[in-house]
Amino acid sequence: MTAQRDTDGTLGDMGSIVDPADVLGGPSVGAFDDHHPPDAALIGDCVHCGFCLPTCPTYVLWSEEMDSPRGRIYLMKEGLEGEPMSDSMVGHFDACLGCMACVTACPSGVQYDRLIEQTRAQVERRHERSPGDKALRGLIFSIFPHPRRLRLLRGPLRVLQRTRLDKAMRRTGLLDRVAPQLAAMERLAPRLGKPQPLPERIAAQGERRMTVGMLVGCVQGAFFPGVNAATARVLRAEGCEVVVPPSQGCCGALSVHNGREAEGQDYARVLVDAFDEAGVERIVVNAAGCGSTMKEYAELLADDPAYAERAAAFAERVRDVSEILVELGPVAPRHPLEVTVAYHDACHLAHAQGVRSQPRELLRAIPGLELKEIAEGDLCCGSAGVYNILNPEPAQELGDRKARNIVATGAELLVTANPGCLMQVTSSIERSGHPMGMAHTLEVLDASIRGAPVAELL
Repeated sequence: MTAQRDTDGTLGDMGSIVDPADVLGGPSVGAFDDHHPPDAALIGDCVHCGFCLPTCPTYVLWSEEMDSPRGRIYLMKEGLEGEPMSDSMVGHFDACLGCMACVTACPSGVQYDRLIEQTRAQVERRHERSPGDKALRGLIFSIFPHPRRLRLLRGPLRVLQRTRLDKAMRRTGLLDRVAPQLAAMERLAPRLGKPQPLPERIAAQGERRMTVGMLVGCVQGAFFPGVNAATARVLRAEGCEVVVPPSQGCCGALSVHNGREAEGQDYARVLVDAFDEAGVERIVVNAAGCGSTMKEYAELLADDPAYAERAAAFAERVRDVSEILVELGPVAPRHPLEVTVAYHDACHLAHAQGVRSQPRELLRAIPGLELKEIAEGDLCCGSAGVYNILNPEPAQELGDRKARNIVATGAELLVTANPGCLMQVTSSIERSGHPMGMAHTLEVLDASIRGAPVAELL
């Protein structure tokens, strides 16, 4: 099937539905076909030591072996050895948040991230989901990877928020009883500010130190435009010329993380084309999940002779914005911000990309700012892309647990680097009855460089 693209560079309606027949997958024995099944050699790396267990959110919640990384790896091995793909097996794979905390914890270097992505692609091709589950996933993937469609949602959401109908609807609890997944989606919607469109090219302030391309993102661009505006201002102040390719679309992260392999590959090709034509030295990302996938484009498009080499070159240039800023070093002056901050590690920044010290270094360099660490900092907040919509109950348990640990720090402001985390944690903090400010790392840095008052962040 040929992917159709919207005028904003994203895939159109045809691209949001992946026909399993379009994906190579030959004869199978057991659960998997022969198109990139879970790698037996990688499965063999697991020695079942159990170091992953206390880091795995679902094992922490349920203490079920099959809902731990080593339990899921055991199921993958069973599938390779002839066990058919059952509803029960798929349920354990679906329950995984894909947070990659186990990858960080594993002393044997097991590449669970690759194994779960290979497995989920098999599930999406070979497992027949229930009509309700299929419809929900179809709705999600017909909206979230499409920036233009997300922007269209802003109008109705603003009406709900201004009239407080959203809060009234929550108080009734009706949507929770009738459609808990849709209720979760509504609760996660952030308070919407004004759109802040970016020009295609933003000149560096002072001497140009680097030319960077900037990913606008889907949810980030539609629901958190202030984060993108702050990111562009900080990069400009630090001597970067910023290029924002107008043809860019979704990076494919949500699709890839949920096993929609062909769809994710199509999104990746569009993005590679967009940034290849931009002539930039680095590609800057301010959303952890997006950056994680974009850094893996070489593996994602390895089988495509037209894109394999280009995808590898693209991935080499991708950096989280905190990595770029630390690499360059500061030139813009920092003004004091007298505020206590709790920093939350987004899983796909800390575990998948290994970026932990850079955001903290940027925050600690702000005069007057006090940084607090969060207990159980490595445990996922429950967002995990669209996990909190597909699995609202465990996501809410994890969110509430994270909220308790954040509130216990006594911080005035919660800072993180991923839109999904911002939405999830905001919802959990509001539910806790201890409201506090929420901001992206770059919004805090931008406020310091501009000399803005702390109240702007709170």
